[in-house]
Amino acid sequence: MSLVPRLALAAALSLSLAANALAQPPAAKPSAADRTVQAVRASAGFKAATASLEREHDRIVAETIQLTEIPAPPFKEMARAQAYMAMLKAAGLTDVEMDAEGNVMGLRRGTGPAGAPLVVLAAHLDTVFPEGTNVKVRREGTKLFAPGVGDDTHSLAVVLGYIRALDAAKVRTKKDILFVGNVGEEGPGDLRGVRYLFGKGKYKDRISSFFSMDGTSAERVTFGAVGSLRYRVTFKGPGGHSYGAYGLVNPMAAMGTTVVEMNRIQTPAVPKTTYATSVVGGGTSVNSIPDAIWLEVDMRSESAEELAKLDGKFKQIVASAVEAENAARSQRAGRISAEVKLIGDRPTGATREDALIVEITSASVRAAGYTPILGASSTDSNVPISLGIPAVTIGSGGDGGRAHAVDEWIDVAKPESLKGMSVGLAALLAMAGS
Repeated sequence: MSLVPRLALAAALSLSLAANALAQPPAAKPSAADRTVQAVRASAGFKAATASLEREHDRIVAETIQLTEIPAPPFKEMARAQAYMAMLKAAGLTDVEMDAEGNVMGLRRGTGPAGAPLVVLAAHLDTVFPEGTNVKVRREGTKLFAPGVGDDTHSLAVVLGYIRALDAAKVRTKKDILFVGNVGEEGPGDLRGVRYLFGKGKYKDRISSFFSMDGTSAERVTFGAVGSLRYRVTFKGPGGHSYGAYGLVNPMAAMGTTVVEMNRIQTPAVPKTTYATSVVGGGTSVNSIPDAIWLEVDMRSESAEELAKLDGKFKQIVASAVEAENAARSQRAGRISAEVKLIGDRPTGATREDALIVEITSASVRAAGYTPILGASSTDSNVPISLGIPAVTIGSGGDGGRAHAVDEWIDVAKPESLKGMSVGLAALLAMAGS
């Protein structure tokens, strides 16, 4: 190729690149939240605090293991709560106490006036696993395997790490920060710990914003509250011998019809609405018509309206199943009945996406090099959200999987773990005013 065509080609390429550059939209200006978080991360206090987390990483891992190996099934969190309360005291908090519901907490005073609005960072003490579950931690390299290790025991240890890091860095916040290990997040606990904190707790009128740390994902910003209704339905009948009383109405049949018909319901994908016929029990023996059989059902939705619709359909199915069984077989010894008992009721709602806590947390995710994933879930944040108090649920950092399974695991590899921890720390300091 001759020199002239080469020059012409170079000129054409230059013009093309310049045109493309002009066509590109200008880079978005940092938001006020981004600037706030950047200032926090650039501060000497934040840098010193993250350096402390790095030095103490092995201790955070050790405390994760220690707490995981203290069983904390629903309604039986006391042993873990007492151990965690001692850790909060050792970390240097003031006013460390256990409330009447079993939550443990401690205060880190800010520079503002006593009794002023404060920020809460909470992680839940309980696990979903029943009493007797083997909670011994197995370590393989940087992975820890045990029931409840990531949901939510690692968060408890990270909260302790934050407290010590802030003290080591001599960080003073404007607002007080209340650090909480709460009971009753999982399953039948029905958010009892946080309900008490906001309904009867001594700080209930002071909480201006609320962080729940639950799970490991540092990208996740849960600002929506997935509401849920949970029922235990007990189907009752006269019962009898499977041969001698053959032909009598059978509560098992009514329950079976309920399960089949419930699982034919079509629910919307948006807003996401779900249900599960989850647990059954009852009966006398294999050669007896049962006099009682029970079923537990879980229903969830991001929408209160859709949840109410699903609830209505479910109750109609139960009534129709009872009616159908009473019509199908003999009632000479008695009729089928159904007792529908509410065993869980989690409120739905959302913190506004333009609320300061959502914008600050999203900015903290971005500042750490992640892309925020905003969404909804069923967590302790449901309660403050339902009360109009700004709240989000965040992760403790690192990676994890198989939550609510006995082979649950987290990866505590140091670089990724520390990177994830920095998200919550920056968001907390930005909301508390460092």
